[in-house]
Amino acid sequence: MIAAVLMVLTGCFRNVEAAYKTINWESVVLIGAMLPMSVALEKTGASAAISHSLVSGLGGYGPFVLLAGIYFTTSLLTMFISNTATAVLMAPIALTSATEIGLSPYPFLFAVTLGASMCFASPFATPPNALVMQAGRYSFMDYIKVGLPLQLVIGIVMVFVLPLLFPF
Repeated sequence: MIAAVLMVLTGCFRNVEAAYKTINWESVVLIGAMLPMSVALEKTGASAAISHSLVSGLGGYGPFVLLAGIYFTTSLLTMFISNTATAVLMAPIALTSATEIGLSPYPFLFAVTLGASMCFASPFATPPNALVMQAGRYSFMDYIKVGLPLQLVIGIVMVFVLPLLFPF
């Protein structure tokens, strides 16, 4: 809200119509459509069931393995649906997983953020990936060949760096 007031006071914002034209409405609609889905996952218990499955399957191996599981699950989902939708769907799952075993949710939520944002192995994750695919005439396999190794290396590094920045 402060930023909006400062934009008006400094003269950055003069024309409401121009402001509406610069809004990426596809992103607004996507987030708006994913929020009810996230709420539905919470209300039906699906989010808790997925969290419990992650914790029961990976939690016994320690927090680093659970963190890796959340990061790579998010990365995998982002390969097929947009990063924004993936983050909206995975954040409650990460939060529940962390609190279920008594850990700080911060490293797990950042794992979702990074896993959703750093998808190099798919053209569907972000609009820039899709634009580059079309302009460069790349195939889906080109993204896999170059992006998947990079995504794996970054994931491994993040699993060890996140707890240093945000302790369990």
